Amino acid sequence: MDVRAQTSMVFHLDKCIGCHTCSIACKNLWTDRAGTEYMWWNNVETKPGTGYPTRWEDQEIWRGGWEKATSSGNGHLQLRSQSRVSGLFKLFYNTHQPGLDDYYEPWTYRYGDLFDAPEGDQQPTAVPVSQITGKPIDIKAGPNWDDDLSGSPIYAANDPNLDAISEDERQALFAIERMVMMYLPRICNHCANPVCVASCPSGAMYKRGEDGIVLTSQDLCRGWRACVVGCPYKKTYFNWKTGKAEKCILCYPRLETGQAPACFHACVGRIRYMGVVLYDASRIEEVASAPLESLVDGQRSLLLDPFDPAVIAAAEASGVAAQMIAAAQQSPVWKFVREWGLALPLHGEYRTLPMLFYVPPLLPVMSRSTESRLPLRYLASLFGAGNTSVVQDSLRKLMGVREYRRTSDAHALDGTGLTPPQADAIYRLTALATLEERYVLPPLQREAMIAAADEQRGNAGLGRTVPPGRGI
Repeated sequence: MDVRAQTSMVFHLDKCIGCHTCSIACKNLWTDRAGTEYMWWNNVETKPGTGYPTRWEDQEIWRGGWEKATSSGNGHLQLRSQSRVSGLFKLFYNTHQPGLDDYYEPWTYRYGDLFDAPEGDQQPTAVPVSQITGKPIDIKAGPNWDDDLSGSPIYAANDPNLDAISEDERQALFAIERMVMMYLPRICNHCANPVCVASCPSGAMYKRGEDGIVLTSQDLCRGWRACVVGCPYKKTYFNWKTGKAEKCILCYPRLETGQAPACFHACVGRIRYMGVVLYDASRIEEVASAPLESLVDGQRSLLLDPFDPAVIAAAEASGVAAQMIAAAQQSPVWKFVREWGLALPLHGEYRTLPMLFYVPPLLPVMSRSTESRLPLRYLASLFGAGNTSVVQDSLRKLMGVREYRRTSDAHALDGTGLTPPQADAIYRLTALATLEERYVLPPLQREAMIAAADEQRGNAGLGRTVPPGRGI
């Protein structure tokens, strides 16, 4: 058992109000530089919808993620984007990477048209200009272009996940003018089996040993952009100014002082949870190679019980700091994913084992219907790798907790597998939790955490295994 610590996350979609405060907090902090104008490390999509970049989920176009090899018959995983041989021919250009039109051409406005406008009877208008060329542009799309109900059904109808539902469900979905919808906030998943790390020819992408955050060494990056192609979530970007790759770094300078990332801290709906989980790295290939219907349960089984003495001993032997183990025991992520079985990974069929999990949305609170907000097979396409049973199980539990809180009748939990104390705990963490309960992080600087792990391993007669960082 090779125990690793991972900083993991849960987004509760029943609570997201689509305000984009998270996106703006991230944008102002990290991507306001030349070459990053088009980057949104955090974005909030409206589903059904094509997302950002356009149709990022259509891997027939982008060839991202892992796939099971069939030619050899042994079922091992291989990159969809390239092989070792084909990767050599794709170093300088890869046809499967999105272009600026797939993202959007970022723009600003000539505010002088407002400030310096002469007096007149007409309201002056600021002309939009491209942040790339500085020339006036005709805005036709953007990362939040189809936000809320403002867009046409055209964008929603092009959502690849709609292929999973029947024609009758599709017609019913669009018969009420897009009123049936949900928000999907997205950041880098900091996967346990990241394609960006595996596909990088220069070794610039790496996963930090002490907390699992996936970062990019700006010194080693050569701008090959294999990480952009390989990431099925399209959360790695190319900085056209520096010629380097950039991505969400989970605000690790804040994490190292015990603070939540900016997008988490700014979240108005309090949908975000963060904590440490322990997982068995020796089972990654086994779990990621599982059949589609077993992927979600397999990933859940990868997470280890932080209270198990055997797990604690193995974690200490692997160099996991005691502070990380203590944080894992108080982790809200462990509760949502394993203890309660509510949170699910986004597109587990990409086999990257994402460490960002989502609690699927229910119908609005005034409804007593047991039906989900969107067709079950649509939600299963997003969160169940096509397996409707895992999504249905999560929704059944959520509905049970809602009804139990309304009526105080324990029979409302029949068939959910939850007890009244668990239902009360779910309600508290969902509706009443403080900042300290939603973000459980060890308040240590990274250097102190590595030193503590080294001392811990030294006392056990073991050598250093936690590698130092390699830049940002």
